[in-house]
Amino acid sequence: MKLEHAYAIDLQWTGNRGTGTSGYKDYGRDHVVSAEGKLPIEGSADRVFFGDRDRWNPEELLLAALAQCHMLSYLAEAAGAGVVVVGYTDAATGTMEQTGNGGGHFTEVTLRPRVTIADPSQAELAASLHAPASEKCFIAASVNFPVHHRPETLTLV
Repeated sequence: MKLEHAYAIDLQWTGNRGTGTSGYKDYGRDHVVSAEGKLPIEGSADRVFFGDRDRWNPEELLLAALAQCHMLSYLAEAAGAGVVVVGYTDAATGTMEQTGNGGGHFTEVTLRPRVTIADPSQAELAASLHAPASEKCFIAASVNFPVHHRPETLTLV
């Protein structure tokens, strides 16, 4: 049985400086992403593309979505396996390559989940849960570039 889930966001460009897109350097890249009942996300382009470095850019949001999705899948796997996770951080990185036509694409992402578990005897089991978590991550299953994992398991003791 397939279940479908629908998502909706609103996007508003806020970068019109009075002359619209009259020239490539004449308009701002600022925008606001919103969804019903949630705080808005202030976005822009990456600084290299004339964006505001203080706002989230789409490349960072893609990287964040991959890291979040893996974490949520991993926590579900851990709960199902009886592994008590008491801490989780990630220092994810990604590489994007520009193409000659003005476009580009991600070539890879590396997630570095750092998981702290309560029971040191479950370290091996905890480490093994990253593979099924990766397979079940909706976002990772939707991209066409490799998502690598360099997990580290820590214990409270």
